[in-house]
Amino acid sequence: MTQRDLVDEYFAGFRTSDHPRILATLTDDVEWVIHGHRTTRGRTEFDGEIENPAFTGSPQLDVERVHEDGPVVVVTGEGRGTSVAHGPFRFAFNDLFTFRDGLIARVDSYVVPLP
Repeated sequence: MTQRDLVDEYFAGFRTSDHPRILATLTDDVEWVIHGHRTTRGRTEFDGEIENPAFTGSPQLDVERVHEDGPVVVVTGEGRGTSVAHGPFRFAFNDLFTFRDGLIARVDSYVVPLP
């Protein structure tokens, strides 16, 4: 499976809140940095963020661009979700995936709210 295929699996898992599918793409010591919000370390913390209690349902994620350079895959796109406190919302995202030994070792997420 290529790095791009693994990123596709990651997004497919998030679209259906499929924890095992997402976790299968990650190293045991994965770091997820959601810039400006929080950092999770390890699969257990990552798993807790897949279905964050501040949100309901699974997000809609539309990938627009994918760029790959060595052990890094960068994805841009737009999404929709539902916040428990504020209801439906739209956002733009940029995720930078860093690979090690064929799995995702780090995810840097930049999320911007859209009107």
